[in-house]
Amino acid sequence: MIPEQFTIAHIAEILKAKSFLPTPNSVIKMLLIDSRTIINAQITLFFAIAAQRDGHIFIADAYKNGIRNFVIADPTYAEKYPDANFLLVQDVIKALQNLAAHKRKLNDLKVIGITGSNGKTIVKEWLYQLLAADYNIVRSPKSFNSQIGVPLSVWQIEPEHTLGIFEAGISKSGEMQHLAEVINPTIGILTNVREAHAEGFANGIEKLKEKLLLFNNAELFIYSPEYVSGVNIDDLPGKNKFSWSLSSAADLKITFIEPIEGRSYIRAIYQNEEIECLIPFIDDAAVENGIICWATLLALGYTAKEADVRLEKLTQVSMRLELINGVDNCSIIDDSYSADISSLAIALDFLNLQNQHPKKTIILSDIYETGKSSEVLYREIAALLIQKNVNRLIGIGSNISSFADLFEMDKCFFERTQSFIEQLPAIHFVNETILIKGARKFEFERISKLLTQKIHDTVLEVNLNALTNNLQYYRSQLVTGVKLMVMVKAFSYGSGSFEIANVLQHQKVDYLAVAYADEGIALRKAGIKMPIMVMSPEPSAFDAMIKHQLEPEIYNLQILKSFLHFLPVDIQHYPIHLKIDTGMHRLGFEQDDVKELLPILNTDELKVMSIFTHLVASADQVHDEFTTQQLHSFDEIYKQIADFLTYKPIKHALNTSGISRWKNAQMDMVRLGIGLYGFDSALTSKNLQTVAVLKTTVTQIKVLKAGETVGYSRKGVMPQGGTIATVKIGYADGYNRAFGNGVGKMLINGKLAPTIGSICMDMCMLDVTGLNVKTGDEVIVFNNEQTIADLAKQINTIPYEILTNISQRVKRVYFYE
Repeated sequence: MIPEQFTIAHIAEILKAKSFLPTPNSVIKMLLIDSRTIINAQITLFFAIAAQRDGHIFIADAYKNGIRNFVIADPTYAEKYPDANFLLVQDVIKALQNLAAHKRKLNDLKVIGITGSNGKTIVKEWLYQLLAADYNIVRSPKSFNSQIGVPLSVWQIEPEHTLGIFEAGISKSGEMQHLAEVINPTIGILTNVREAHAEGFANGIEKLKEKLLLFNNAELFIYSPEYVSGVNIDDLPGKNKFSWSLSSAADLKITFIEPIEGRSYIRAIYQNEEIECLIPFIDDAAVENGIICWATLLALGYTAKEADVRLEKLTQVSMRLELINGVDNCSIIDDSYSADISSLAIALDFLNLQNQHPKKTIILSDIYETGKSSEVLYREIAALLIQKNVNRLIGIGSNISSFADLFEMDKCFFERTQSFIEQLPAIHFVNETILIKGARKFEFERISKLLTQKIHDTVLEVNLNALTNNLQYYRSQLVTGVKLMVMVKAFSYGSGSFEIANVLQHQKVDYLAVAYADEGIALRKAGIKMPIMVMSPEPSAFDAMIKHQLEPEIYNLQILKSFLHFLPVDIQHYPIHLKIDTGMHRLGFEQDDVKELLPILNTDELKVMSIFTHLVASADQVHDEFTTQQLHSFDEIYKQIADFLTYKPIKHALNTSGISRWKNAQMDMVRLGIGLYGFDSALTSKNLQTVAVLKTTVTQIKVLKAGETVGYSRKGVMPQGGTIATVKIGYADGYNRAFGNGVGKMLINGKLAPTIGSICMDMCMLDVTGLNVKTGDEVIVFNNEQTIADLAKQINTIPYEILTNISQRVKRVYFYE
């Protein structure tokens, strides 16, 4: 039986940690790895994990925000904060895992463990939908399946829970055993095993065997023979096994699949009888995940009839928060498909990250199946909303409405979603960020549609998780102490402005850089407070730059003298950045300018924050000798200036490809540009993730006769006739006219379709002859399969141009998991 509470002294015993405990009876209920996401500091234990950045450096922030309990690997921190509790361990991540494993052992409940390459999160969420009527379920929030995410998920287990559903993901050998000890599943499910995350394994068999370690102690193992090819059947884990297959003998042998009006009718042989089910999806991945859930229900003892009834009610799972432009200068965070306390905390952190509006509002439904009494639940939520600086609550549902008095903020309540919609004209939403968070039964997608700006159907989806992962990859390449400046010029390479900058500010990069002052001013007005360098300052913008504390790049004597002349007399040590020209021959001081430059810098009015140069060809091996010359010239000029000054400015030269190829030249800071968005010509490995997906829709289908033509000037000819699809993207959206007449291709239903005829201003046509395409179908212009690099090759340009040319009339939707 789990003790009523964990004290820090009790945890010290569990972890066998050396302890410094001025208050040993402090109660711990929450575990934390990120000092920016504190909910209740008094009952929280902070783990200083060394990942891309050493978690010890955030102890000061955590302490400042009220945390007084820490697990550390560096004993010096215990001396700095004598009034705080510290547990000293050798490996902080392992300590986190051991603590979660201990709590798991104290709770005797059925636990489903899920692993595989694809489908883990969907299967987990669908099993939650299918089994929630029979169990009090605790499950992984979102896709928390890593070495850190799994123990944080398992720590949620409480005595009232009767079923746990946890997913586990690995990227290299040696990881799964740790997660198996934490989850200790009684039931194991293996989802699709493909090439994803294969880089950390010698081969596919090694990866498969590593994944199977999760199920070594399982009572029941659910799998498809196709996924375990290469492993002897006698070596498979699980005291009992349940198999399913589309092609070979199995406990559940699928014999027939047919799409019917957006659903899939499936027949199978089970216990020598034919059974059937209807799954409300038709894409291959969803059907496969649905079959895994079908097999699980049958393996758990549900009848074929009951399984069919439940499967037919499955609903779409959206694990991603969407950030969209809303009406009346609002930003909408759409999380309208789920409502539970753990995902609410994640969504509120994302809301708190948004600084572009002065007011933060949440529209929140009743929350169900938490295992807590309603009063305890809503008291906890009320405290959470205050802690996350939420200004206004709109509660929908009879349960949350009955606890209205607990919420000390601007608030209003409605019994039903329809009641809120009817009153919407009287509720004013202006210049605020609105989080829409609701259980599926409340149909909050109706609210999202009403509050979202109506823009045409071409959309650029920006994956903020992928962007963050790319950022962390480049950080992992840096020597300790090297700073990071990130380029957000040109509307963040077409991806957005404050939306990207907010993420970078949250991730604590050191500098942002923009091309022009107005870009920096827009970021300041959106709540970006970090240092911003302006690369092309204009004298006409000096006043605004000073007002908004923007730091100019100074690249010649004339602009330096103009800026000095403009500075108000009462300003001292205004930050500037000196650009040195070592070979780009675009902007910058040259060696001959230094003699005249130095006396001008001898003033208290200015402070040179950094001195930098721009490498011409850091990605090209053929020009490495020239790059070496650039770096040598820069060293000499930097030394002349730094020796003259009484302080040492930041020194930097490397751009994206320079970070990848010139690690010995990182100096004091590097500048990350298009690598943040997934492109680095110096990288050949799959280190970067696709950040942006451009998609549109089919407007109309036409069947043409032999010899008929398509588009302006009759350039698209159909000699044999065929079928064309008109799609909602044209050169005004940034789809270049050079893509016309078969040069460009788009993905429809997984198949490439070439353009036909000229690209029009607002639309273009695709040859979809022989493809099953209908009006309203989604069309992918670029994604991780047909990449921006592929499009660039098609018209002989570079990815920068493809990305930055996307018109701002194209709606940006930002996803965050």
